[in-house]
Amino acid sequence: MEVFLWECLVSLLPSVVFVLLSVALHWPTVRYWLGLLVRDAGWSLWIIMCLLLKLPLHRRSETLTKQVSSAGTDIWPHVSESPTLICKSTALASYLLQHCGSLTLPKLSPGWPTGDPHLQTLSSLLWGHKEDSVQFSRDHLLLSDGGIVALDWAVGTQTSEAFGRKRWDGRKEHHSGGKTLGCFSSTPPVLLLIPQVWGGMTLHLKALSRVALQQGFYVVVFHPRGTAGCPLTTARLTEFGDPADLEQAVAYIHSRHPSSVLLAVSEGSGSGILLSYLGECGSSSHLTAAAAISPVLLGQLWFEMDMPPLYHWGALFFRKQQLRRYASSFSEFLDVDRALNCSSLRDFEEILFCSSVQSQRSTAGPTTNLFTSAGVDPGLSSAPPSPQGLKPSVTRVLVERAYSANNWSDYWERNEPLREADEVAVPVLCICSHDDPILPPASTLPLNLFQNNPYFLLLMTDRGGHCGFTMEDQKEREGMEHEPSNWSHVTVLEYFKVVADFLKAEDAARWGSSMGEYSQVMQRTRSSPTDALRRRRATVMKRPRLQRLKQICTESENEHFTWKRSYTR
Repeated sequence: MEVFLWECLVSLLPSVVFVLLSVALHWPTVRYWLGLLVRDAGWSLWIIMCLLLKLPLHRRSETLTKQVSSAGTDIWPHVSESPTLICKSTALASYLLQHCGSLTLPKLSPGWPTGDPHLQTLSSLLWGHKEDSVQFSRDHLLLSDGGIVALDWAVGTQTSEAFGRKRWDGRKEHHSGGKTLGCFSSTPPVLLLIPQVWGGMTLHLKALSRVALQQGFYVVVFHPRGTAGCPLTTARLTEFGDPADLEQAVAYIHSRHPSSVLLAVSEGSGSGILLSYLGECGSSSHLTAAAAISPVLLGQLWFEMDMPPLYHWGALFFRKQQLRRYASSFSEFLDVDRALNCSSLRDFEEILFCSSVQSQRSTAGPTTNLFTSAGVDPGLSSAPPSPQGLKPSVTRVLVERAYSANNWSDYWERNEPLREADEVAVPVLCICSHDDPILPPASTLPLNLFQNNPYFLLLMTDRGGHCGFTMEDQKEREGMEHEPSNWSHVTVLEYFKVVADFLKAEDAARWGSSMGEYSQVMQRTRSSPTDALRRRRATVMKRPRLQRLKQICTESENEHFTWKRSYTR
C-alpha cells in the first residue's frame, strides 16, 4: 500500500509543480524575479556566444567626447543618452534643432537583448518583421556603355495597395491634390534608396520603404550592375565609389518625375556611391537632400580594418556570390579562382579592380559586351532608353574607369567617398553609432569635415549597431500596431521634411528681398514721369532694369551665406 501511494505521488509530482508554478506566476514579485533570472541567464549565454564567435563586447568610448570637446563644439559636446549632433553652426543646424524632434529624443532601446549592437545588426540585415512586406516593380535602365542597372519601384504591400493608394507604375508621373511634406511641388517626393555594396534588399531597407510609403513618398531602390538579379552585360562591375551609373539613374528618375523633389538615403557601405555622386556632381545634382545610415566615410580604412570574423565572412560571401554567377565570363580578364579563394575583402577588391594583381589572359577591352557570353538577352523589352546628352562629369568618369586602377593607392584616389567633399552642395545627414560592429571606431571619424563644412551633419548615438537603431517598445508606449520600430527611419524622413521647409522659407525670404530691391530700382527710374522721351524709350529701359536685378541678387548672395546652390560645375 505504501509503495502504491508513493508511486501515485511521484506520478502526480509534475502536475503539482506545474500548478504551483502557475499560481506563483500570478504574483507580481515572483514574475519580476523570474524575469530577472531568465534575463541574466540569457545574457550570460550570449556573452559566451560572443566570446566563441569573437564578437567584441561594446564598451562605451570616450574618445569622441574628448575630440569634440577639444574642438570647442557647442552643440551637445558630450556623449549622452540623447543623440549628439556635430556640425557647423549654421541657420540650417539651428532650424533642425528647433523643429526636428527625433534629433533630441532618446527613443532607442535601452538594454539587452533589443539594445545589443550585434542583435540589432543581425536583425536589420538578416531577419525581422515580415508582415506587410513591400512589393516592388522592376525597371532595367540601359546605360551609355551598354551596362544595365535595376530600379525597383515600391508599389504596395501584401496586405494593402500602398496603404490606401492605387498601384502605381514608377514610369508615369502622378499628381496628388495638395502639398506633400512641405516640399516645393504638389507631387509626392521621390525617395531613392541605395543598398549595401554587396547588393540586395535587406529587411532594414524594406522597413524604410514601408514607412516612406505610409508618409506619401514614392520609393525607388537603385541596384548596381550585377547585383540583386540585375543582368551583367559588360565585363565591369561597379567599383566602391563609382558614381557614373547612379548619376545616369538619377537623371532618368528626374526626367520621369521633373516636378517631384528627389531625395536619397544610403545604407551602410552603399554610402560610397552616394557620397561620391554628391561630390562629383556638386551643385548640378538633382537631389534636394541626402542621408546616410551607418555610412562608410573612409573606404580604404574600412577595407583594411580588422572586422569581426562573422561580419567579414558574411560580406565576403555575398561578394563572391556575385562574381561566381559570371565566373566563366570574367575568367578571360582576371584570375577568378584566386578571387574566389581569397580570405579578405581587401584582397578580393584588389583582385577585381587593380591591374597589378589581375590576370593578363586576354587583350580584350574591359567593357567588352557580355550579352552572349553571360547568356543575357540583348533585346530587353523593359529597358528604357538611356538618358541622352550626358554631362561632362559622367563622360569623364566613364573614360577614366574604362581601365583598371594601377594599384591599391590609385584605386582609392578615384573611389574614396569623401574625395570631393568640398563640392557637395546639398545637406547630408550621416547617422552613426558608437557600438557599430562593422565600421571603424568612432575615433576615426573625420570630425573636421562636419565641423567646418555646412552641408555635412553628423548624428551620433551611443547605441544602435549597424543600421539597427531599434526603438523602445512602441506598442506599450503608444498602443499603436504600425508604429515604426527603427529610430533612424523616423529621423531621416523627419529630417527631409524639416530641410524642405527650411529651404522653402529661405527661398521665399530671398525672393522677397530681391523684389524689395527691384521695387527701389523701379522707383528711381520713375523720377521724371513727365519726360516724354523717356516714355517713348520704355522698351529700351527694360533690359538695364533686369540686368540690375540680377546684379543685386548676386551681390546679396556674395554678401551673406545662403543655402542657394553656388554652381561650381
